[in-house]
Amino acid sequence: MSHTLRVDIVSAEAEIFSGEAQLVVATGEMGELGIAPRHAPLITRLKPGHVDVVLGNGERQQFWVSGGILEVQPQVVTVLADTAARASDLDEAAAQRAKQEAEDALANRTDAVEIAEAQAKLAEAITQLQALERLRKTLKH
Repeated sequence: MSHTLRVDIVSAEAEIFSGEAQLVVATGEMGELGIAPRHAPLITRLKPGHVDVVLGNGERQQFWVSGGILEVQPQVVTVLADTAARASDLDEAAAQRAKQEAEDALANRTDAVEIAEAQAKLAEAITQLQALERLRKTLKH
């Protein structure tokens, strides 16, 4: 019986990760998901946020996705995201600037479409900052 599953994290631009893991943790629409080998098949939408992959040797790799789809088969987990990055590759200063710009846009907009766009940008910036914070906490331990 296999104690790992194949994990593929793919964005519109590139393959971000492909490898064997013992656990995948992601944030689905209904909450946090933990996927281990032989998990029941599942397809769900992902919220913007983190995807953690625990490799077969116990090492944890962290990723950020802008949202997307998570597909689970008994031995394969696929994350399809518009945008994805390794948490360590995120630019904290750029995320802080994007957060501030989105907050400013929200304060100065009245059009529903502009407000929705600003809210989406704000959510993306906040989840990037949260992914960086999770990475910092992991590195401290």
